[in-house]
Amino acid sequence: MAVKNLSLEEFKDKIFDYTNNEDWNYKGDKPALIDFYADWCGPCKMVAPILDELAEEYDGKVDIYKVNTEIEQELSSMFGIRSIPSLLFIPMEDVPKMQKGALQKNDFKKAFEAEFGIK
Repeated sequence: MAVKNLSLEEFKDKIFDYTNNEDWNYKGDKPALIDFYADWCGPCKMVAPILDELAEEYDGKVDIYKVNTEIEQELSSMFGIRSIPSLLFIPMEDVPKMQKGALQKNDFKKAFEAEFGIK
């Protein structure tokens, strides 16, 4: 399973339709990670291959998405993205948590265990 690019409409369809709901209500069937990035961002380019590897390793356990902040400006502003990469961890039962800055692969794995209960 590869990292999937997420448009505004796909976000509303697969993650959360904020136009119809005020309270967070995640629509997914497994935890998710959303990478807010831009093509010109150096640290984002370093994170991309790590996310590709994680998408393979955690296939069927975690959905991994990317949002291009240059294209999806409404989504970026909704989450108050001011620095990239910004990583949104979405657990099944709790509110999402934002992590700013690039992470190493083992940090992602620790976060998946801490936030999602997945080893």
